[in-house]
Amino acid sequence: MVKEGIVLGHKISKNGLEVDRAKVDVIAKLPHPNIVKGVRSFLGHAGFYRRFRQEFSKIARPMTHLLGKETPFVFSKDCIDTFDTLKKKLTEAPILVVPDWNLPFERMCDASDFAIGAVLAQCKTKHFQPIHYASKTMTKAQIHYTSMEKEILSVVYAFEKFRPYLVLSKIKVYTDDSALKYLLKARCQAEVDPVGSPLTRI
Repeated sequence: MVKEGIVLGHKISKNGLEVDRAKVDVIAKLPHPNIVKGVRSFLGHAGFYRRFRQEFSKIARPMTHLLGKETPFVFSKDCIDTFDTLKKKLTEAPILVVPDWNLPFERMCDASDFAIGAVLAQCKTKHFQPIHYASKTMTKAQIHYTSMEKEILSVVYAFEKFRPYLVLSKIKVYTDDSALKYLLKARCQAEVDPVGSPLTRI
């Protein structure tokens, strides 16, 4: 009986889902890119395993910024640090557990000045075990949201991203209590003024 194997670039075993170490070793040996095409290629390879890395979008921002049409190509120290950090994080990628549909899911969200992130997990044998990490950079409009609005945005994003897991499942959401109150208030406001706050249109 086969107990583990590589499927679509991932190692699947009784322990859960892991990165393909052979692919990660190749990525880890890549030199710093010196053209935009190289940046795009590296982010594509590293991004393939973004579900294993918390705050991937936040970490990668200095490099993704270079993909802008009118952005001059300067592979700065921040880009070098980002490049090296992403490679290091890939070699330390955790094992993602297989969901237990009899247990409730637990979800934590976070927002920075320019990115939002979330992690879906379950507590098995009293230990917090990740199932899926997700993150994205904000749009130019979202960057100007208030801190509370960004936090709510991360909550909404997580619900959308993890929806296949959450339908008909119990879930615990960890976030600021005031953020939940704000969300309920925004929902009520949407019924009165549908264009009042950015979040009433989400």
